[in-house]
Amino acid sequence: MSRLLQDAVSEFAKLPGIGRRTALRLAMHLLKMDRESVEQMTDSIARFRRDIRHCEICNNLSDTDRCPICSNPERDRTTICVVEQVGDLMSIENTRQYRGIYHVLGGVISPMQGVGPSDLKIDMLVNKVAAGGVKEVILAISTSVEGETTLFYIMNRLKAFPTVKVSTIARGIGFGDELEYVDELTITHALLNRRPVDQP
Repeated sequence: MSRLLQDAVSEFAKLPGIGRRTALRLAMHLLKMDRESVEQMTDSIARFRRDIRHCEICNNLSDTDRCPICSNPERDRTTICVVEQVGDLMSIENTRQYRGIYHVLGGVISPMQGVGPSDLKIDMLVNKVAAGGVKEVILAISTSVEGETTLFYIMNRLKAFPTVKVSTIARGIGFGDELEYVDELTITHALLNRRPVDQP
């Protein structure tokens, strides 16, 4: 195999879900594209990695200090939907059923992987609630063991604000499912049928 082809395949294979066979197909496809399109693609990837930021309010990915959602005056700032990753936020946005704002944790608590509460944007969330004006926090976190651990940790932190309603999305979403891969209709029903969290 050509060293240049081998290098391209190796780089594609570093992406999640891409095996060497798929990586080879992608590399061969690049050869069928015109040079300008390939350069435009690689430039877009480089600019994305170099210039992307995290929203200073919700931790969403953004081109500027504040993401379009947090900058939108028509969003309901009294309701915060807490999600693990940006992909979860995008899945909920695609339903067009939610008009509040978001908070992206950046993952879930996972002692096995060395991820503790301080590694996530939980303090940022608590500070946002403490600032006032929030009436409801929706915990749209996956139903894995790690997700449940994170949910209960956040619930305990939010006990300090008894006037704030804390709810979770309805569990039409199966245990262990990742929100990013759930269909939009199921997410819509889960949001509309959210329930208050029972405080221990």
